[in-house]
This record gives sequence, structure tokens and C-alpha cells, in this order.
Amino acid sequence: MRVALDHGHGRLEIALPDGHPIDVVEKTPVPPLARPERAVREALEMPMGTPPLRVLARGRRNAVIVVSDATRPVPNALLLPPILDALERGGIPARAVSVLVATGLHRPARPDELDEILGPELARTLHVEQHDARDRDAHADLGTSAAGIPVRIDRRYLAADLKILTGLVEPHLMAGYSGGRKAVCPGLAAVETIRVAHGPRMLEARVGAGIVDGNPLHEDLLEIAERAGVDFIANVALDPQRRVSGIFCGDASEAHAQAMHFVEAECRVDLEEPADLVITSGGGYPLDATFYQAIKGVAAAAGVVRPGGTILLCAALSDGVGSPSFEKLLRESASAGDFELRLADDSFFAVDQWMVQHLCQARRRARVLLYTDGLPLAAANELLVEAVPDPESGVQRALSNRPGARIAVLPQGPYVLATVGGVMQPLGRG
Repeated sequence: MRVALDHGHGRLEIALPDGHPIDVVEKTPVPPLARPERAVREALEMPMGTPPLRVLARGRRNAVIVVSDATRPVPNALLLPPILDALERGGIPARAVSVLVATGLHRPARPDELDEILGPELARTLHVEQHDARDRDAHADLGTSAAGIPVRIDRRYLAADLKILTGLVEPHLMAGYSGGRKAVCPGLAAVETIRVAHGPRMLEARVGAGIVDGNPLHEDLLEIAERAGVDFIANVALDPQRRVSGIFCGDASEAHAQAMHFVEAECRVDLEEPADLVITSGGGYPLDATFYQAIKGVAAAAGVVRPGGTILLCAALSDGVGSPSFEKLLRESASAGDFELRLADDSFFAVDQWMVQHLCQARRRARVLLYTDGLPLAAANELLVEAVPDPESGVQRALSNRPGARIAVLPQGPYVLATVGGVMQPLGRG
């Protein structure tokens, strides 16, 4: 049997051996919107829980539109023109609108990536700024959350008369689902805020893909977004071909809740039993451009792998490992156990440590193999995984002396919410 995974800008075919039960885990087909631009305009006129955007714009001097960075395939070239039209009709001209790229702790987008994020025309004509979590003076102090998180948010966002969030809603390994409140935190938060929100204790709590009820991180992010203020959101859901399948506009909580419900219905797949080998993609470009983001594919597989089984991640890694801090953490850790000992020291902190922690959590459950055509084999072997020269070698290594072992394949990786018996498991001990 041959299966194909999303890989970089294309597909990666893998030959699987006979004699093994195989589950190919894919989203439920949902027809894309036939006229997506018209659907956006209608959603802006008939939002959930708020007046239309053009009405909200009346009497406001300016607006900020928050967009995701290059790691999220949000169709901003579709969303932004109708949003700008609605603002214009409400009295806010384009010259009074700022676009703020919510980078979180990611690096700023390059000029070519801004063209990709916004479309070349909008990238040239709009006033675009990028968040910098490390610039202490660029953030305002909003106090401390109920859970003790210091709330520091980008001043440019807070100063705007009308605050609009855009984004993509998909399963998220920490917050349950992306979109909505995540554009504010971590998107526009200072490093001090993200350090606590993504801290080791939080990530061992009940956090995980698809988990919303009882997820302390989701609750904290809602509180932070409410404190910072959100007037309107415009979020989308995408099908496996990256076509728009749903548009959700309006109140930050109500519209996002509807989006999460929609996405779970299309992306959740319940297996009857766990697999001995789970083959997963990193989600294809842009998510699998770095190992940092591609770990989300490992996290997705961890929910359906049998304890002691194997996860094979296939990711292009066209941009390499990730940030210098993330790469340094991986290469200087002798083992997953060594890194987790460092995390136990309250004085220890490094940017992007949370994704190394998630990799270690998955490794508690399973062996993790990596195939990539973006790094030399020796370099890939330094990432706390076992690198393999090709996918078939990884399959053979995982199934050696295991006749009849069950295989699960996640062609879209983290864009699918795979469970065993409908139980969404936290990655950590929560």
C-alpha cells in the first residue's frame, strides 16, 4: 500500500508493507465555500454577538488589524479587502488602519514573507508593523492575571480605537485550538508573559489539542485577551487543500467558540485502538518549514500511539531547525531526560523551550523517528530524535520483528485531531 503525506509544498509518497492493519486518518470532507469573498462580506455584515464591523467603526479614529505570521496559512488577501471596505464605510480610511503582525516569539517576517502573508499589493500599500516580544518598552503593563501571569501587551495594539483579530482555527497542541484569543497572547505578548503562559508547569497540566474545557491555558488566554480588549474577530477554517471552508466573525468568544465546534466536527477522527506505528507529516508548508513547528505533528501522533510504540515524523524543514535558542537547546541536551532535568530548575529559562518540552513529552510515550530532506542525516540526529535516510527505512525500523503491528497515518499531521475512542489526551501528566 502507498500513502501520501503533506510535505513542504507538495506530497511525499511512502510504501507500506503488507500484513499490517492500516488506518489513514484524514479530515471529514467539507465542501469549500463556493464564493468565499462574498461569504466574508456577509459575515462582516451579520457577525456573531456584535454589530456589523462598519457599525463598530463609526466614531473611531483608527483601527488595528492583527494578522498571523508566516507560520500560519491564513488567507489574508481574501479577508483584508472586505474588512478594509467595512472600515471605510464606517468612517475609518485605509490611511488610519495599521496591520500588526502577531509574531509571538517568532522572528519577524521577511519582505518576501510579508508578500506571502498579505499578498504583494496589500503588503505595499498598507501600514504594516511587526510585534517584537523582546522589546520591553514596546509593551504596556496590564497587571497580573488570576493565575499569576504578568500581562504585558504590545502598546500599538492597546492604543488603537478599534481592535480586530484575524486568524486560522485548527487544533493546537497547547491551547486546544488556534485562532481567537491567541492573536493577543502569545501573538502580541512580551517575553515575560509568554515565559509564564508557556511555562513547564502549565504544559504538564490539562493542555492539549482539542481540549478546551478545563484547559488552564485556554482560560488564561481568554482572560488576557479580555483585559487587552478585542472588538471584533474574523477567523477562518480551511480544508485539506487550504480552501476556505468556514468563516467566523464577531465577538471574540462567541465567534471563536462556533469556529472550534465547526473545526472539531471536520477534523476529529476517532480510532478504535492505538497504533504501534504512527506516521505523521508536519502539516506541509508553512508549518513543516522548521523542526520547531513540525513537532506539532509529533504531538498529534502522540494521542494515538500505543505506549512504547513509534512515531515517524516526515517534515521538509526547508528553513532548518528553528530559532537559534531552540536549536541550541536541542543540540546541547544529551537526552530528553537531561533536558527535563534542566526544566525542573526554576531558574532555568530559554526562549522556545516549550516545544522541546513537548517533544520530550511525546518521547515518554514513544520512540520518535525523523525523516527530512531539509537537513543532513547527522544534523537531524542531533535533534533528540532518531533520523532515518528515507521514510521506508523508518517504517522498517519501527516494524522490525513486529508482525501484524497496527499502523496509523496522519497525512495532514497536526491539522487532524486524532483520538482513541474520542478521548483527547493532554501531552503532559495532566
